[in-house]
Amino acid sequence: MIALTLETFSHSKFIHSLIQMKELIHNFIAIEGNIGAGKTTLSQMLAEDFGTRLILEEFSDNPFLPMFYENPERHAFSVELFFMSERYQQIQQTMLAQDLFQQKTIADYFFMKTLLFANTTLKGEEYRLFQRFFNILNANFPKPQLLIYLHRSVEKVIQQIKHRGREYEQEISADYLLKIQTAYLEYFKVETDIPILILDVENIDFVNNKQHYHIIRDCINRSYTIGTHRISMTT
Repeated sequence: MIALTLETFSHSKFIHSLIQMKELIHNFIAIEGNIGAGKTTLSQMLAEDFGTRLILEEFSDNPFLPMFYENPERHAFSVELFFMSERYQQIQQTMLAQDLFQQKTIADYFFMKTLLFANTTLKGEEYRLFQRFFNILNANFPKPQLLIYLHRSVEKVIQQIKHRGREYEQEISADYLLKIQTAYLEYFKVETDIPILILDVENIDFVNNKQHYHIIRDCINRSYTIGTHRISMTT
């Protein structure tokens, strides 16, 4: 793990980051993280900065989501099945309209999250049935050239969730968020095909602090070997 202290990121390096050529070296980046980690906001900022195509998950269209947060056991299969079908349709349409690698792309989700979330909410035969559907749909989807995971503690993402004020999210439990976090970290241990960059942004405000954002951008726009890499950004 690399510990990147913001104070040690010299003024000259910061200025270089600002003026360097804004060209993304990766063709396809997916940004992941727990609920409320900031993945959509960062994806939007990077796509605008680099001039790439942007794919955003349309989670607000899921009619089962409010009911799921109120009664997870009853509505888990419905909410996960709807998410899977929506993600599949969105990615498929993107690929049909233009090959995913003909234009550089940043997405705020990776299709694999479908199975990771389902694994935290579904049990027994429901999960096994869901997994069969997922494997069929996932067979021909490309993996990102770089997978980013924004890591924040459960306490921090709860603060973020409360701050953005989506009514249906206020019932999300800390236990559920911890299960999601664990699912991602366990998946990273077995993923052997792509580079994974875990950015510890617990106390980083890349929305309101341009220096924080440019440091993150500089970390992302580098080459990484296959495997998991972790950068802890501390103030």
